[in-house]
Amino acid sequence: MKITIIGAGNMARGIATRALAGGHTVAITAKDPGKAVRLVDDLREQADGAGRVSAADDAAVGQADIVVLAVPFDAARQLAAAYGPRLGGKVLIDISNPVDATLDALTVAPSTSAAEQIAQAAGAEVRVVKAFNTTFATTLVAGQVHGTVLDVFIAGDDRNAREEVADLVASGGLNPVDVGALAHARQLEGFQLLHMALQMREGGHSWASTIKIVAL
Repeated sequence: MKITIIGAGNMARGIATRALAGGHTVAITAKDPGKAVRLVDDLREQADGAGRVSAADDAAVGQADIVVLAVPFDAARQLAAAYGPRLGGKVLIDISNPVDATLDALTVAPSTSAAEQIAQAAGAEVRVVKAFNTTFATTLVAGQVHGTVLDVFIAGDDRNAREEVADLVASGGLNPVDVGALAHARQLEGFQLLHMALQMREGGHSWASTIKIVAL
């Protein structure tokens, strides 16, 4: 698949690493083009998969099968509105967590989620999926925590879109967990707020833990 990642920070690095391990073609575009180029150079040195990666301008958004908004919530909502008319029928992944600066609360009401607001901004023709918001960047680069494969929770109203994201996740060596409708992003965002707060409380700030569901 052709994956375009908007953003060139740590989460962009982690998701790109998994996509490349899965053999996908990755384009990275960012507000700072130089940052995108530097990330691409790093990925080319480190990649162990069959995928290809390049820096691109925003034309790559229209050429992608899946677009990943690897930016904070407010920026993601603005980008969804800006790019929405060009994304009809495409899968748009929201990875954001709408948390306050002290990690005490979500910044959206309990009756909604960042993902739902991004979907509203993007428009009805865009297939928005929540994914990767419960995985930290460092764990994505490694693909595991102490030998435990990461779970990636996937929420979206379009079943085919969820399956496409699940294929992306699985190809990169991770375990996709389909939780159903996009409204379940509310629980995923709350779950990650707790996950992040626990990291802060422990004082390690390693961001190297993972959320795992173990079934019988």
